[in-house]
Amino acid sequence: MRRDLFDTVRPSARLQVALTLFVSVVVVGTAGYMVLAGMSLVDALYQTVTTLSTVGFRELKPFDTTEKLFTVLLILTGVGSALYTLTLIVQETLEGDIRSRFYLRRMQMQIEEMKDHYILCGFGRVGQEIARELCERGVDFVVIDQTAEAVERARAFNYRVIEGDASDDRTLNLAGLMRARCLLAASDSDAGNTYITLTAKSVNPACFIVARAALPHNEEKLRLAGADRVISLYSMGGRRMVLSALQPLAADFMDTLAAGRHGDLLLAEFEVNAQNGLAGKTCGALIEGATNATLLGIRHRSGTLEVGPRNDTVLHEGDIVIVLAEESDIADLSAPVV
Repeated sequence: MRRDLFDTVRPSARLQVALTLFVSVVVVGTAGYMVLAGMSLVDALYQTVTTLSTVGFRELKPFDTTEKLFTVLLILTGVGSALYTLTLIVQETLEGDIRSRFYLRRMQMQIEEMKDHYILCGFGRVGQEIARELCERGVDFVVIDQTAEAVERARAFNYRVIEGDASDDRTLNLAGLMRARCLLAASDSDAGNTYITLTAKSVNPACFIVARAALPHNEEKLRLAGADRVISLYSMGGRRMVLSALQPLAADFMDTLAAGRHGDLLLAEFEVNAQNGLAGKTCGALIEGATNATLLGIRHRSGTLEVGPRNDTVLHEGDIVIVLAEESDIADLSAPVV
């Protein structure tokens, strides 16, 4: 997880100026000895470095007065610049290492406190779009990627990110898989997404997994690996293009609906269970009394999806209700029975 220090902290402007000054002193010293003492390039560079490092070696040849004065000037300017540059390098290295350690520790503490969050495996083009959407909806999530470039991009957006292999159970545990609500396997490789799904299900069988499939014939493999939903980008893109061509307004409506929030209305889903006491009620009784709620559909526990259910449809434990309603109504509808 630890990044290379010099990738984490770039040299400051002050250090860049000091390095430039030190290099300039070396260049001037080398050129001075070549001109004044008639030394070769290698001898002049050697004489300059030994002078600046104060190691105490004797001169390569006897110096006259001009050459001695030049050496004194070189020592007064060069030794100071060398020590100053070295001090800045040590200072920024130590500070950068401390900042890096604190950053990683603080991020890990934040992840350890997260619950019912989402784990995004892969921060490529698809992963970046997923992260942007999750961020806009205010959902807590953790990014996992093993490439340094992707990790840098994720950190540039201030996302919580772990550098590592998402198919490794140790990495998934660091991301809090046992407390996560959902894992999204969105790497660029179908094989990688399959391994991620297998590992995640072995660690936390109850975690809901959405996996990306690049090739249609790999969809069934991902389902067999344990993915609860498999998204084929090519199939989805094809259906979306046909819908936009045949029913453009319906396509726009679906995009708007999927955005999550529409003014005071939210698109939400919740489960019918013993805690909220909705089992046995009809759909009409469910939304009765709500100020502004529309029941869009029900996914029955058998797996079938009923769109626009009738008011006399009875709810059963395990059904998932999909509603478009105000936030207060959603809280009342799904609130536990006291």
